[in-house]
Amino acid sequence: MKSPSFCCPKNICKTLILCYRAGDWSWGAIIWTSVGWSVSVGLGLLCCIYMATLHENDLWFSNIKEVEREISFRTECGLYYSYFKQMLQAPSIQEGLSDLIHDNLTESRRTINLLQRMNIYQEVFLSVLYRLLPIQSYLEPVYFYIYTVFSLQAVYVIALYLTAWLLSGSWLAGTLTGIWYILNRVDTTRVEFTISLRENWSLPFLALQVTAITCYLRPQLTTLQQKVMVWLMYVTTFCFCLTWQFNQFILLVQALIIYTLDGVDFLTTTQVTTLYLVQVSGLLSVWLLQFCNSMILGSLVLSFIVAALFIRHFQSGLKTGSLLVRLGKLLLHSATVLLLTFTINYLAKKALQLRSDEHIFKFIKSKFALGPTRDFDASLYLCEEAFGVLPLDTLERLAGTLLLYPYILTLLLLSGSAEEKKGAVEGRLVAFRPDVAYNLLHTLFYGLLAFSTMRMKYIWTGHMCVVAAYGVCGTELWTLLLNTLHCNSKVLFWPKLMEELSELREFYDPDTVELMTWISTKTPKQAVFAGSMQLLAGIKLCTGRVLTNHPHYEDKDLRERTRQVYQVYARRSPEEVHAILRAAGADYVVLENSICYERRHRRGCRLRDLLDLANGHIMDGPGENDPDLVPSPHPRFCETIKTDTAAYTSLFTRTFQNKTFHVYRIRNEAKVPVNILEN
Repeated sequence: MKSPSFCCPKNICKTLILCYRAGDWSWGAIIWTSVGWSVSVGLGLLCCIYMATLHENDLWFSNIKEVEREISFRTECGLYYSYFKQMLQAPSIQEGLSDLIHDNLTESRRTINLLQRMNIYQEVFLSVLYRLLPIQSYLEPVYFYIYTVFSLQAVYVIALYLTAWLLSGSWLAGTLTGIWYILNRVDTTRVEFTISLRENWSLPFLALQVTAITCYLRPQLTTLQQKVMVWLMYVTTFCFCLTWQFNQFILLVQALIIYTLDGVDFLTTTQVTTLYLVQVSGLLSVWLLQFCNSMILGSLVLSFIVAALFIRHFQSGLKTGSLLVRLGKLLLHSATVLLLTFTINYLAKKALQLRSDEHIFKFIKSKFALGPTRDFDASLYLCEEAFGVLPLDTLERLAGTLLLYPYILTLLLLSGSAEEKKGAVEGRLVAFRPDVAYNLLHTLFYGLLAFSTMRMKYIWTGHMCVVAAYGVCGTELWTLLLNTLHCNSKVLFWPKLMEELSELREFYDPDTVELMTWISTKTPKQAVFAGSMQLLAGIKLCTGRVLTNHPHYEDKDLRERTRQVYQVYARRSPEEVHAILRAAGADYVVLENSICYERRHRRGCRLRDLLDLANGHIMDGPGENDPDLVPSPHPRFCETIKTDTAAYTSLFTRTFQNKTFHVYRIRNEAKVPVNILEN
């Protein structure tokens, strides 16, 4: 009996996990498969060590003070890490959980359930694990946290590796996938500088879910193997949903992929129903763990799945008739599903009184010019580069590592073969097995998402490595491509990796360190701070003080409070700003020169511009203004307060300042209008 071939496009090799028949095993196959598994683990560890080294080199993390380490968790990263720190500082696990469920530090004058509002079960799990393991004496909590996140990158690479192996039948495709992932690190992950972001926890589980789906859709699986795959799909879907608040939108795209495959008859009824129910089960399990979070029940993906299964049950003759007849039926079917989806979703949100995710739909409407463009919440997203379209230099970088060319060629070859007629022997082309078809649509759908919103590229680029490796393995395309481009991969890429690893930097932010030290030593522990979302997340992590607002934006009341607190950067009178801050319960307000005198964004996207537009005022500087805008009767608060005129000093007392920050204590004398936060 022959050992499995390296790559064989016409006779897909069965060399991975559950996809072997018992009679196919031989010593050669066992050795070859063992080598493949070893390489996958090796590449995963290599990626993990690479990311950890870049993080250390960039910040000199091992040599900086604890407050500097905490400040390095920028924006919402600091907020999430603060809950890990809070759980470790609690007298017991039970008291720590109780403090999270009845939290009154994250939002002043409010008690919220953090386990319901935010996806922070990973921080809870890690804190419990750190308490239980005998590692406290030689591993600091912050290292336990960041090493766990970097280890998930190893899991991510292994999952991509296995998917490529399943598709191609050769672990050499998995090796190529892992190498491409590492070479394209700038575009495949940002974990080394945004450690706590929810996507860094969730995307490895999404990749594992895709691996399980790929294996589930392969032919000739036994009933037991199918059940194992279904459970793996459920567990990975559950972990993915539990760790990222945007899970519903990612799963919606996946549900559309399943719907498309069903429409073109690539999946059986059982497979379609199973995949849908796995998604529903994962979401509902998270719904229970998050104390019946209404945002999940009101999600568009649940409405879509219910509509798709309901309409499918009553339209049994959808896949009969001539091509034109089937196309007409499919269009009518799709229109009915969409109509029912939006109807169910509208009724669900009305019944649940759900408005937590409306800012996301406002953003989508504004992005595609379907709604007002002066909405404050939508503009906050639209003006950030991460939520813009994918820059062209991304494609240039992907082409520079020779990933883009085979990827495009693979898409063209697969799309072209889709036009061919079904084969007489196997019923359809080998290239278009259901697992291949799923991965093709996966990369196309998430590719479109990445092009529309740059932040979503990290879902696409990792899988892009899989598709490209599948396309080139087993052919001479890779060698031909290298020869055509006249380049040597070792010469081209190795120096770049070594340069990144040898580049040493150090974290340096003395102004923020000075601010955090002052807050920790000179203000009461129960003092309430107002300011920008990004800075306040760091204040909570480094000092434990109470906040008026924070970066976790999935709550309507919090979004409104944030807009009100940001009036410190608008043209408002000192009396108005004082009333707003007192209504929010603030004792101190931190003003940042980088926001007050911002130059990073273009006119119309600076925070002060967004506030002026929302308030109906003309923006600063030369340029056009909408005709309905009027001049403000007041100067800009963040600038004028520094003049120390009587109107300001009677309400605000400067207590700290350096080159970057100005902190003012808010006097209590003025009366606060009850409805100030409603205006």
